Amino acid sequence: MDSGLILLVFLAFLFAWGLNRVRRALRLGPLAYAGVMIAFVIVMLAVWGQTMR
Repeated sequence: MDSGLILLVFLAFLFAWGLNRVRRALRLGPLAYAGVMIAFVIVMLAVWGQTMR
């Protein structure tokens, strides 16, 4: 397994934890939370795809 992929998974968990704290502070709805998570996943996959080349 690629070490970069493991790092991305770790970053995703860290980002989700941080976003959850921010969401409570800003009182964002679940739709906004899902939208931010989807955007984060797309960006991370794009970054990972670039590093694989």
